[in-house]
Amino acid sequence: MERSELALVGLGGFVGAILRHAVAVLVPGAGGTLVVNVLGSFVLGVFITAITSRRAQLLLATGLLSSFTTYSTFAVQTASLTTFGGLTNVGANYVLGFTAAFLGLVVGRKR
Repeated sequence: MERSELALVGLGGFVGAILRHAVAVLVPGAGGTLVVNVLGSFVLGVFITAITSRRAQLLLATGLLSSFTTYSTFAVQTASLTTFGGLTNVGANYVLGFTAAFLGLVVGRKR
């Protein structure tokens, strides 16, 4: 990977992290994590089917979306919930995330 590509990933990651923080301020806790993971799954589905430029994919998918979405926060928050809350959180993240990714793929293919 060349330096300019690394810079694209870094720039995307910077923007994604700022957007992630903004969502966390607006929707704190597990709800905010669910929002970014579901939205990120949808947008990634669109991007990987509609964007063919490697540089755009590095900026948007690898950089922005990888820092916007978060598995580690999801795991820690889930572990801190009650058993029922944790199971509900896992179910919601996976069912809604896979559904959003599928819908993103469908939308991306129509472009």
